[in-house]
Amino acid sequence: MIPSVLPTYNRAPLSFVKGEGAWLIEADGRRFLDLAAGIAVNALGHAHPALVAALTDQAQNLWHVSNLYHIPQQQALADKLVDHSFADTVFFTNSGTESCELAVKMARKYFYEKGQPERVEVLTFSGSFHGRSSAGISAAGSEKMTKGFGPLLPGFVHLTFGDLDGVTDAITDETAAIMIEPVQGEGGIRPVPDQELKALRQICDDHGLLLILDEVQCGVGRTGKLFAHEWAGITPDIMLVAKGIGGGFPLGAVLATEEAASGMTAGTHGSTYGGNPLGCAVGCAVIDHVADPAFLAEVGRKAGLLRQKLEGLVASHPTIFEGVRGSGLMLGLKCVAANTDVVAAGYDAQVVTVPAADNVIRLLPPLTLTDEDIEEAFARLDQAATALSAKQVA
Repeated sequence: MIPSVLPTYNRAPLSFVKGEGAWLIEADGRRFLDLAAGIAVNALGHAHPALVAALTDQAQNLWHVSNLYHIPQQQALADKLVDHSFADTVFFTNSGTESCELAVKMARKYFYEKGQPERVEVLTFSGSFHGRSSAGISAAGSEKMTKGFGPLLPGFVHLTFGDLDGVTDAITDETAAIMIEPVQGEGGIRPVPDQELKALRQICDDHGLLLILDEVQCGVGRTGKLFAHEWAGITPDIMLVAKGIGGGFPLGAVLATEEAASGMTAGTHGSTYGGNPLGCAVGCAVIDHVADPAFLAEVGRKAGLLRQKLEGLVASHPTIFEGVRGSGLMLGLKCVAANTDVVAAGYDAQVVTVPAADNVIRLLPPLTLTDEDIEEAFARLDQAATALSAKQVA
């Protein structure tokens, strides 16, 4: 008999009922160190006082109105994002998936309005993840996400991650844009080297294409910059944002230059809940914290400390771990053992991690975790690896 909640997740036998900073409390009272943050969502941890205050204050005044009217909180958040980024304009969504849908529409509409309606193709890369909508799975193209959901949407060309020559070879008169994650998340914490991002920007400039960056998982301070592409010294034309921007409240956005967004006029796109007062009030509080240079510097410092601990962990457990990869507080442990076994062993040690492709476990902790939390993370991961090693011997 099918359960009342559609069984599309293979859920761990855990029920968390409360959160405090980087910690989750299970219904039975056990405390788990959260190195997942809702998959890079809880950027400021659980129950952050500023976010609680922002949500509570707004909830006492106004929850929702239609986008048929001006929404002051939406305007305030848009202004903050424009001030802190390459963008000239912002459209608010509820999720990264929605942001992907709009980014693709925006790129195609741009060329349609330029008198080049044939330019609809978007170049994407192996290992990518752009959400679970029809456009999102078509963009990624992996069998895991697309099998059984055909026919797929046309207009996406799938290239090998890291093959710059393949990018140039794939460009035709029908190419509109290149879409890529500066750091792949679901794909196994694979950063795109700065020089490759620079090269992709140059390819787009040389061929008159739009560069779309998907920073749903790697953005909003996760790498130690407000947005990951800043490390490469480039800017996109369109950017997808979600996850961390709401700190746990469902919120996403598409940021764009005035030129790239020029085709998106009144009536071309909409969202019932996107940019509502509750979400944007929380988003303003998140950006006020995360965009602070001192906060980002602390993310970088803590990332260095955590990475140092993880390198030691790998050296101590060569039958469990192979190496560390990633950027900032978006780190991956490449496993020798099955990554799902490592995640399960972590649950036994009361530490939460997330599996990814390429036999990697992801560490995406709240950006607010403390040095003491990092010490505890090492201790609990070490405990998990030791227990798994003992099982291997047995």
